[in-house]
Amino acid sequence: MIVFEAIAAFFIVLGAFFMFVGSLALAIMPDMMRRLHGPTKASTLGLGAILFGSMVYSFGVRGEPSVHEFLIIVFVFITAPVSGMMIAKAFILTNHAVRPTLTATGTATGWATLDPGAPTSDRLPPAIKAD
Repeated sequence: MIVFEAIAAFFIVLGAFFMFVGSLALAIMPDMMRRLHGPTKASTLGLGAILFGSMVYSFGVRGEPSVHEFLIIVFVFITAPVSGMMIAKAFILTNHAVRPTLTATGTATGWATLDPGAPTSDRLPPAIKAD
């Protein structure tokens, strides 16, 4: 039983360290694109380690397998990269000053995936266009 507690404590402390690093990156990075990596990378890994430590404790000490923590880990690991990508895309779409500094994508549409020469109404799907 002491082994399970030690393993659980290790993962909880490891997760707390990664959460601290992620929040520190959020606080000290100079711009939004670099600031985005802290919460989406380190904090996601930190939350996964904390929840894994909770799973180990629940199974090893209390004898009850916990599926809830596993489902939370799966949900966070799927949604965090997607939300980070969407935030980055929104930043690129709204911040026109940063577009010239981005590396070339090799496509005609660029990073924002919209044709900058087309009028706004031409970029909307047919269901959203105003008549």
